[in-house]
Amino acid sequence: MANELFSTFAPILRDLTKSDLLAEIEQPKKLLIASDTIRSRRIDVAYAAFDHVNQDADVVIVGLTPGRQQMRNALIEAQRCLMAGHSDQEAMRAAKIFASFSGPMRANLVAMLDNVGVSTALGLSSTASLWSTDARRVHFTSALRYPVFIDGANFSGSPSMVSIPLLRAQLIQWFATEMAALPKAVFIPLGPKVTEAVETVAKHLGLSTDRVLSGLPHPSGANAERISFFLGRKSRGDLSIKVDPDRLLAARASLDAKIATWP
Repeated sequence: MANELFSTFAPILRDLTKSDLLAEIEQPKKLLIASDTIRSRRIDVAYAAFDHVNQDADVVIVGLTPGRQQMRNALIEAQRCLMAGHSDQEAMRAAKIFASFSGPMRANLVAMLDNVGVSTALGLSSTASLWSTDARRVHFTSALRYPVFIDGANFSGSPSMVSIPLLRAQLIQWFATEMAALPKAVFIPLGPKVTEAVETVAKHLGLSTDRVLSGLPHPSGANAERISFFLGRKSRGDLSIKVDPDRLLAARASLDAKIATWP
């Protein structure tokens, strides 16, 4: 089974004009991988250049699925590299690093990773360097490698991807391949929905979930209150009723314990 789709879509990226590419990002047709309907809602899986797998990574940071902004960033960078004469492998790698967890969520993610000691465990001054000089140490990925849209909107994790046949198939086809190829890496899923998916794949592969450092809130701006509490920037008494502090504290304690034993 091929472990990437870049070679299939690279000729399309070379032929698309900039305006046509932007139109494809908004409503994929040539970049559409698969579609289905569940509960009268349309599910689309679209291509974006997130194929590259860093098999030398010490740590794997796992998001839910690339959103439209990340899709746009990856495809524009991939197209730029291809038009500049770079090889498919070079274009894949550049697009993946450039677009992974791009936007405001990157700052939140770096703050949380540094706060729980991932930077110290890796011998880095900050995990911010994982997007630049220390990119060789990390593999950025998503439980659903390629962007998923529900009725045209970014997939938010509901319904659960493990319960939807099309999405479960995507999870097993792509993420399971990556997890099997990184037997020594530690996996950090972002949020409970991603944790469920990562642990499902680990069990599917017969791997121990000891390599899964679960507990980080998702770094999305919509999660700002949970992130602030997790980082100690907001007190328990100032939290709204939407936040379960005991759950976050338990997750933090479990995460701290696992990182303390990380060789």
